[in-house]
Amino acid sequence: MIETQRLEIIPLTKSQLELWVRDVTMLEREFHCSYRGEPLEGFFGEIVRGQLPILEEEPQHYVWHSFWWLIRKNDRVVVGSADFKDVPDRDRQVEIGYGLSHEYEHNGYMTEAVKAMCDWALRQNGVSHVIAETYKDGHASQRVLQRCGFTEVKREETIWWRL
Repeated sequence: MIETQRLEIIPLTKSQLELWVRDVTMLEREFHCSYRGEPLEGFFGEIVRGQLPILEEEPQHYVWHSFWWLIRKNDRVVVGSADFKDVPDRDRQVEIGYGLSHEYEHNGYMTEAVKAMCDWALRQNGVSHVIAETYKDGHASQRVLQRCGFTEVKREETIWWRL
């Protein structure tokens, strides 16, 4: 777990990720919280469910393959989630992804979470850089990365960033 001023950032184990997918109420009870993050629908739901077989194969690396819940400390509300998309690669990079419920946007939660998660990642063995990808029109996400010290490294159909 990572703690910031306003958030607890908790990586979900394989069994916790399964609960999120199948019975979020049970996971809310386990964490004594209320889930108000992004709905597990459409593309996002597919991504989350797609991590289950990967966690099955590599449970020892769950922090790199699972999602991390962003729980607001003052009221135990899950405002969003973030993830590292794989173990560090041979260039010592990990990719971060993140999402926030629209209800909690523009309050600095994602900047706070991404900064803390990147600080944590850069202290891990085998990690020297964190990368991220944004859509060209993803201005809010781009501002999060800029506030966290990322710089743009490549612009194609999407924009790639590096810290």
